[in-house]
Order: sequence, then C-alpha cells, then structure tokens
Amino acid sequence: MIPGARSRFGTLRLPRGQAADAALAGGMLVVVMVGTLPALLGERREPWATTVVGWALIVVGCGALAFRRRRPAPIALLTLVVSGVYYVTSAYDGVLLIAVVIALYTVAASGQLASALAIASLAVLSTGAGTIAGNDDVNGVALFMLAGWLVAVVALGWARHSRLEYAREVQRHAASEERLRIARELHDSIGHHLSLINVQAAAALRRWQKDPERGAQGAGSALGSVKEASREALRELRATLGALRDSGEAAPTGPVPGLERIGELVESARRAGLAARVRTSGTPEPLPAAVDRAGFRIVQEALTNVSRHAHATAATVHLGYGRRELTLEIVDDGRGSAPSGTGTGASGSGISGMRERARALGGDLTAEPGAGGGFAVRARLPYERDGMDERERAAS
Repeated sequence: MIPGARSRFGTLRLPRGQAADAALAGGMLVVVMVGTLPALLGERREPWATTVVGWALIVVGCGALAFRRRRPAPIALLTLVVSGVYYVTSAYDGVLLIAVVIALYTVAASGQLASALAIASLAVLSTGAGTIAGNDDVNGVALFMLAGWLVAVVALGWARHSRLEYAREVQRHAASEERLRIARELHDSIGHHLSLINVQAAAALRRWQKDPERGAQGAGSALGSVKEASREALRELRATLGALRDSGEAAPTGPVPGLERIGELVESARRAGLAARVRTSGTPEPLPAAVDRAGFRIVQEALTNVSRHAHATAATVHLGYGRRELTLEIVDDGRGSAPSGTGTGASGSGISGMRERARALGGDLTAEPGAGGGFAVRARLPYERDGMDERERAAS
C-alpha cells in the first residue's frame, strides 16, 4: 500500500445537493454517449444533420437531470419528450430512456405520486400509440415490460419518500417529547423555588405594611429564605442546562434530584410557613433513577401547589416502599379544592404534569379533596427490581 493512501482516500467526500445532481447528469451523459457511439463510428443509416440533432437531444435530456430535485415533475416531463423525439427521429437506438427512469424516480421520491403516475402513463400510452401506428421496434411484450419497469420505478421512489417521511415524523416526535420533558423539569424545579420566593416576599411585604417596625425584624428571616430558594433555583437551572450540553462538553456537576433530597423540600416548605413532615413505610431501597426522579418531582410540585393555592397550615408527605412499586401521598389541611388551571392545563404544569410523570412509568396519579377536608395527591410508580427474585430465592 502506498503510504498516505488511506488518509487521502479517507478524506474523499461524495458531492451532495446540487453538486450531486450535476455529477449524476454528467455521468448519465457519458453513459448515453458511449451507448450512442455507433451513430458516429458505425455504418451511416441517417444524415449527419439528424445525428447532430440526436446528440443535442441527448445533451438536453441528460443535462436536465442536474435540476431534477428543483423541479421534479417538469424535468421528468422534459426528459420524456426529449427521449420520445430522439427515438422517433434517430435511426440508432440509445440508452436515453435511463434518464427518463431517473427523473421519474425523483418525482415519486419527492412525494408527487400523482404526477409520477401520470408521466409513467403518458410514456406507456405514447409508446403504445407508436406501436399501433406501425413501429416494429416495440412489440406488445416490450410494451408490457416497459409498463412493469415504470411502475416498479414509481413504487421504489414512493417507498423511499414514505421511509424518509416516517424518519422525519419519528424525529419530530422525539423532539416534541424532549421539549415536554425539559418543560416539566424547568417547571417542577425552577417553578418550585420561584414560588417559595414569591410566598416569602409577599409575607415579608405584608408584615412590613402592617407594622413597619416589627416587620423589619421578620424581614431578615424572609430574605434569608428568599436567598436560599434563589440559590437552589440557580443550582437546579445549572443542572438542567448542563443536561442539555453536547456530548463533548462537561457534564453537570449538580446532584440529580431524588428522594434522598426529600428533606430539602420539607425544609423549604417550612421556611414558607407550612408545617410539613415526612412519613415512611416499608423498607427504603435504591430506586431506578426514573422512579426516584419522578417521585421527587411529584412531591416537589405537590408541596408547591399547597404553598401557593391551598391556604394550608400543615402538609404530610408519605412515602410507601413496596416490593415493586413506590406510592406517594401528599395531604394538606387547606380548603380542599384543586389549584385553578392545574387540573387540565398544558403538559408539564401543575397536576397534569404530575399525572404525566406517573403515566410515563406505567403508574397513575389522583388529586382530589380529602375525606376530612384538605386536598390529597396520591401516586403509584411501579418498577422492576433487578435480581430481586434471585435474592429472595437465595434467602429462602
């Protein structure tokens, strides 16, 4: 092997876009010219003037392919007309029909199925008319084969169009899902801390307006809570934005939200004036990351709604660790009505966002007034514990 040959060929790139179409047109011109060389080298069967016209038609028919993706249907119709004129006037058979096939495929691949079928039908009908008129070069069998080839070309082009459209739809759906996921993360994390800032600032302002002298004493505590909530909001924002970095950039350094940080949510609620507490049942074990994160976000959003809308003084968070599911219950002693606009709001906000998180894991979530007053949010998040059955058999 010649030294450096691999690196030289490794940097070779095929043309794309208009350059690719121009290269195809040039290659097709070479192929057709080679196939039509008997018109120049063989025995004369037509005047030179007719030969020159035939070669001009070849150049036009092949050159049109350079614009096949700009105007697929007009280019296909042009190549068909040019080919028809060539085969009728020239005494030498060539392979100019390949240009028609390529142009017809491009029409179907661009999604213009009706135009492709119309052009293919026109080609078959015109060829059949010539056969009926006495053209002995094309018999019934050849006409049938031509029709089959053109139908196959249209089918291949349409299949490519359908495959590309499906790929685009999958990509659009994935992008939409990613946007919804980011919206939920931003709403549940940043929105929680901003709500606490709003509650604390409003409380401090009310104290100040009611009694400026005594309100100044409580302003320090409120501002401390605002500072802490804003710091957490910035940290959550950095972590969320860090998750959106490209693969070549540094990974986020902040901890991934999980139920091990449930104490932080309770402490934030307490700073907002809510008497919050946590109860746990079952044996806490490491959870799958998706379940752990969803559980944290559901509790976070529920406590945010309690602080903002419920006019409650106390809330209880219950975490139930089952064999194959995690249950959550957040109960408050407020007025017992759903937050306005959160029951049927946009995806990723309020109760609807919590419900989407649960459903994404195969679980469910209910939010309704409690039997004894207040409001209750209950969620069930199922999961599979890898290797659990083997450990249970070994223990027995």
